[in-house]
Amino acid sequence: MRIIFKIFAAPFALVLAILAPVVLFLLSYAKGLLEIVSGLAVLLAVVLFVTGQTTGGIVFTVIAFLISPLGIPAIADWLIDKLYGLNYALRDFITS
Repeated sequence: MRIIFKIFAAPFALVLAILAPVVLFLLSYAKGLLEIVSGLAVLLAVVLFVTGQTTGGIVFTVIAFLISPLGIPAIADWLIDKLYGLNYALRDFITS
């Protein structure tokens, strides 16, 4: 029975071995672009605060935080780490 599970686990391990580095590569470029956009959003938020539009300034500050490396890209990093962990767990299962 364990052999059957190993046969079904092998294609998933292969897909994860290809998918995880590709997603990591794409994320690295997306992070660079999002850092630039986040900086522009912060500058726009400062301008809005100075001109007295507090609500717009708060909105752009929140948007800047979400697209900064501490927001959504950090969640994506966590998910990629989980993909790598699943890949190594499947490899260990197959080779055991």
